[in-house]
Amino acid sequence: MGSCKDLAARLKQHNQNCVCSTKHRGPFRIIYREVHASKTKARKREKELKHYKGSAVFKRVITQSPSSSLV
Repeated sequence: MGSCKDLAARLKQHNQNCVCSTKHRGPFRIIYREVHASKTKARKREKELKHYKGSAVFKRVITQSPSSSLV
């Protein structure tokens, strides 16, 4: 989970083992995304989602999102 400007490029970095924190844990695929007006808002939302991670709230956010957010 994270934020970036170019989602396709970031996914490629992860899948080519260029990111130390995810090296040797791929391959990865995008299952959910959100678009925000500013980097500040994106970081705030990322922090919020990471707080929910693994909980019923997190699963509800993912499953009840508009189809445009699901990949």
